[in-house]
Amino acid sequence: MPNCNKWLIASSLAASMALTLPAANLKQEPQLDAGRRAYEASDYTKAIQLLQAAAAGDPNDGNVQLLLAKSYLELQDHDAAIKSAERAVSIDPRSSVYHEWLGHVYGEKANHAGWFSAISLAKKTGKEFELAVQLDAKNFSAWQALIEFDCSAPGMVGGGEEKALPQIKELSQLDAAEGYYAAGNCRRQKKDFEAADAEFAKALDSHPQSPELIFDIGDYDIRRGAAGQLAAVISVGKQMAPEDPRNGFYEAAKLILRKEKLEDAERLLREYQKTGPNRGGYPRPATVHAWLGRLYEAEGRMDEAAKELDAALKIDPKNKFAQELQKRLKKS
Repeated sequence: MPNCNKWLIASSLAASMALTLPAANLKQEPQLDAGRRAYEASDYTKAIQLLQAAAAGDPNDGNVQLLLAKSYLELQDHDAAIKSAERAVSIDPRSSVYHEWLGHVYGEKANHAGWFSAISLAKKTGKEFELAVQLDAKNFSAWQALIEFDCSAPGMVGGGEEKALPQIKELSQLDAAEGYYAAGNCRRQKKDFEAADAEFAKALDSHPQSPELIFDIGDYDIRRGAAGQLAAVISVGKQMAPEDPRNGFYEAAKLILRKEKLEDAERLLREYQKTGPNRGGYPRPATVHAWLGRLYEAEGRMDEAAKELDAALKIDPKNKFAQELQKRLKKS
């Protein structure tokens, strides 16, 4: 699932498009549709080229700017992402989604900035999430981003758990599953894992409607090595989003943790390599290689395990899971 940043939740909301476009948009519609397809195919460089052409055709289409911001964010071009997200907000200051995503790109930039710049960016992050919630109380991903920010960010940048608790209560009244998840995520930020486990279990029992919520709990369970809890995630995920490729990935991880049906686990991981997008909120290619390494280690195929871990670290040298597995493999 999306890797959680220090001051934000990564979200995978698709840029929404009006069913009826104004006449000025008709000329750039093919570029926008093609740009969206390239984004969904994880070809972000091509998506940006197509979306820039669409933006040239209609500089006042906020949805084009939003998808540009998301594409730049995937390529870690934070300054360009901020420029596009700010442009989207300037086009429609009443859009909750635009403000939410401006908060995301500010937060991502803060996570890669020096301390002084990070403080200013973090303050902007929290303010954008607050605006997003104020503009649309049913924008649950904005609620989650705001609550995670307040639970994890220090008071000097506008965060604080004391702010998050009434927000969790209000969100719970709107949607029980979202409220339980927010409470669990807040406890996770505070490393109170027993309490987080209990809240996440209640979230899954409350018929969540968001695949991102479900699979983020799955990511948490994987990191904790909790195969039993992961089984609940898979059950709910298959009911809510049966076609989502993440179901197969988490099923494979569960089998590997239990050291059972490893042939099935390998098949599922290989399938995910072909179908899973390389995007925030989804297991990244390096993580898939690392799990293949763990699978081969369990089967005693040490040379193949080493190759998979090398592949993982070539893609992402900072992948902690692959680093830990590689150290363990070398010791053995």
